[in-house]
Amino acid sequence: MTESGVQLFARLEARRCLKDIEPRLFPEDGGPDHGEVVELYGTEGTGKTELLYHLLCRCVLPVAAGGLEVDVVFVDTDYSLDMLRLVSILDSRLNAGTHTHAVASEGGSGSALPTSSPSVASDEAALRSCLARLLVVHCSSSSQLLLTLHFLETSLSTRPGLALLLIDSISAFYWLDRYEGGASIVKQEENLSKCAELLGRLLRDYRITVFATCHAIRRSYSGPSSSSSFSSSSSESDRPYLCRPWQRLVTHRLLCSRQEAANNMAAAAGGSKEQRRRQVFTVHCTTFSSSSRTKAYRSSSFCVTDGGVEFV
Repeated sequence: MTESGVQLFARLEARRCLKDIEPRLFPEDGGPDHGEVVELYGTEGTGKTELLYHLLCRCVLPVAAGGLEVDVVFVDTDYSLDMLRLVSILDSRLNAGTHTHAVASEGGSGSALPTSSPSVASDEAALRSCLARLLVVHCSSSSQLLLTLHFLETSLSTRPGLALLLIDSISAFYWLDRYEGGASIVKQEENLSKCAELLGRLLRDYRITVFATCHAIRRSYSGPSSSSSFSSSSSESDRPYLCRPWQRLVTHRLLCSRQEAANNMAAAAGGSKEQRRRQVFTVHCTTFSSSSRTKAYRSSSFCVTDGGVEFV
């Protein structure tokens, strides 16, 4: 059945805007709007995937638990998605939301509500409901990623609640594509360029929001600098290196790093759990506005706990 213009307009209008997905990461009024792309860039071990888990949970959680209650597609190209970790974070957030609601219902009297089997069943149902809003896809090559994006169009046209696409990571096949492309830069970047062009059309037609991680690498630049919207002079590893069609899509860039302060180093000696709790990560956000040709900046810090990301 062909979709009419009125139906198409109604469906697109129903897709939720995610500008408020995490105000502590972005400049004021600078969160990602419909059809925008956020790149989380950094070396390994700088909290990029944990930040994705945080954003994912924020989206699939019910409104009563502080979530946005929207559907999410997670494209796992690194095969590093830890479902046990994700479920643990969701469970922690749901319990925190339930506790807050219970305290509010009691009017601050301090009386504890007894735990019962119906309550446990309700918690499990809430967790299942959150996971039902998540679609996970695994890709092992840039060709599979391209096919996945084609498949995604079907999901977008049938699920108006699908508002967020997460890719971890967009750079996973960079070295493999370079090897298979030989000496030709065009061949090396062919698949990712096609992915970026298709993604650009999906962003325009379906107005979703995209978050993608990108691993930092060291690369020598002998030629002119890239024409990307974003540039960084702090170090060679901070400079964008993926194909230009992808760089043109990016509207927000989160540069993730790990603080190496003396107190963090001392805390690391206490054991792996203690290290994960006390290690502080920093995110420097650059938002580029194509309409006003201006940039906005914001820096924030967070640590990773058993219950997920906590901003400090």
